[in-house]
Amino acid sequence: MSRPFQIFVTGTDTGVGKTQASRALLSLLSDAGLSPQGFKPYESGCASLRAPADALSLREAAGSSLPLDVLCPHRFRLPVAPGVAAARLGREPDWKTTLAAWRQLKGGPAVVEGAGGLFVPLDSRHDVIDLIQTLRLPVLLVARAGLGTLNHTALSLQALAARRIPVRAVLLSRSTSNRDVSERDNRALLQARHGVPVLGPVPFEPDARRRHAAFRRALRPLMP
Repeated sequence: MSRPFQIFVTGTDTGVGKTQASRALLSLLSDAGLSPQGFKPYESGCASLRAPADALSLREAAGSSLPLDVLCPHRFRLPVAPGVAAARLGREPDWKTTLAAWRQLKGGPAVVEGAGGLFVPLDSRHDVIDLIQTLRLPVLLVARAGLGTLNHTALSLQALAARRIPVRAVLLSRSTSNRDVSERDNRALLQARHGVPVLGPVPFEPDARRRHAAFRRALRPLMP
């Protein structure tokens, strides 16, 4: 019996398109009739703790009806790393709560979205990369398409390799409309040097529907 499609979406930085990539994967899985779940265990920068934007966005893309306390158990208003936001409140996010929420997804198709990059603190002892390793999931690494991505992507891939975490693909995404001369070479160089599939770059699209469609096209090769 084949394993369900499960993947952890992380990034080389914040704001690189992790939520958009996660939404695209979930919508593709949903279109295939696979009833996926989106899991955003830590979200900061929430305008409302009752309505965390990223978690709600993933739930909508998946067509899920699970409660937010399962899909996003740790939510913070301050727009900083979750572990930092918790520390400022004098709190320690319960690691066991995170793992218990994950188990409630019942082992089906799932897309887990991290917070920021690999070494963003989730509590006083764990970073995002620790969560990836604990959940034993392969990774989709989302990176900016432009200047600087060779270095940032290489550092992230090396950190994942050091822990023997498999990488399904790197996804390059344009976050601005500005042209960047480095884009021409980045995809080929990353594939040649690191031996991982590199998807994209996803073009910059100010229109939300067109951008969603562009992410779906780029990520379709990952579908089971």
